[in-house]
Amino acid sequence: MEHLYEKDPLIQKIAAAEEICWINEKKRSWESARDQLPVTAEEIGDARERLDRFAPFIRKCFPETEPENGRIESVLTPIPGMQKTLEETYGCHIPGALLLKQDNALAVAGSVKARGGIYEVLKHTEDLAIEAGIITGEEDYSVLASEKCREFFSQYKIQVGSTGNLGLSIGIASAAIGYQVTVHMSADARQWKKDMLRSHGVKVVEYASDYSEAVKNGRKESDADPKSYFVDDENSKNLFMGYAVAAGRLHAQLDDLGVTVDERHPLFVYIPCGVGGAPGGITFGLKEIWGDHVHVFFIEPTQAPCMVLGMATGLHNQICVQDVGLTGITHADGLAVGRPSGFVGKVMEPLLSGEFTLEDRWLYEYMRMLWDREDIFIEPSSCAAFAGPVRLMDCDGTREYIQKHGLTDRMDQAVQIVWATGGRLVPEEIREEYRNTRL
Repeated sequence: MEHLYEKDPLIQKIAAAEEICWINEKKRSWESARDQLPVTAEEIGDARERLDRFAPFIRKCFPETEPENGRIESVLTPIPGMQKTLEETYGCHIPGALLLKQDNALAVAGSVKARGGIYEVLKHTEDLAIEAGIITGEEDYSVLASEKCREFFSQYKIQVGSTGNLGLSIGIASAAIGYQVTVHMSADARQWKKDMLRSHGVKVVEYASDYSEAVKNGRKESDADPKSYFVDDENSKNLFMGYAVAAGRLHAQLDDLGVTVDERHPLFVYIPCGVGGAPGGITFGLKEIWGDHVHVFFIEPTQAPCMVLGMATGLHNQICVQDVGLTGITHADGLAVGRPSGFVGKVMEPLLSGEFTLEDRWLYEYMRMLWDREDIFIEPSSCAAFAGPVRLMDCDGTREYIQKHGLTDRMDQAVQIVWATGGRLVPEEIREEYRNTRL
């Protein structure tokens, strides 16, 4: 990959583990991009309807979803105290209103993975149940929570490769349904996540190598068993659509807050990115609703910026961070991915506004700040997203982007959303460990 260093100064900075701001020059208008994508609004609608069908089942299996009638959803929280503290601490200007989408508090799995991960398990469950004649697709799906159904599903296996949160999502949901579950976990995965999975009866296979190796081995083992289903975080359209449903729900929450998104009131959204499935699906859903009025940026750690490396070079999953000399090792365990999803990267080419990368030390600074000012705890990986609003007005690339899109005089009417991706299930002693970590 030596030619990449010579060809592109950006790749040189990425390879040197420098913080970068990258603007996606391949981004197009929503009108010109939407019909060329391999995903559709109809597929989001199909996913939404399936989740609605499963709501009685989810409500029965997971009583914590009772307040939402079986919906797994998080609140959208204004965080003016955090906004003010960020501005005062870092001397930055964060225009408009800053809000936190609290997927850190999602029921069942306590992370954004409760969206796509649980959705894919439910879709597979529906497919098996209809094929076996257990349901037709019309009745109350709470029947699937019976012991007789658990016995039926116990003859099937579900497997997944994960750095942690997707494994929790797949493991907890699948075990509740009755499946035999195996989670293949990379070296980056936190011990408490492995312990929690085992407490739910999930088999955890540990690897000394990274995420890609865990996925490869999990896929190989699953493919060898006709009764095993592999949740493929790198290529799954089902995962992608489960995440995309979040956008419609966000729309309703913004309406409830009296927030308008239109030409004069732009929406900026910042999402931490690992392999790309969750941020990619959410981005597609957002664009489907607000088109050119929403501007999405991914944030990755400097040692594992796989998505920006794949998109900036145009090589997508044909390049990994180790190819340019990076380690892929980061305190942002949920983002510790060396090779991006080629499927997601190609879908994002005409949609994504850009990316920021950040050093690990900021994860803990932002985490402590949010905890102290808003009394909200989110995982260090989640905190990567705060790099977006902190640096939006201070990077040459983003300032040019704002000017190019005619937003300079509209930023004070902007809404900026930081998408928190995990945290609810983190044990108290680990939270304290995080609070006291300084890099």
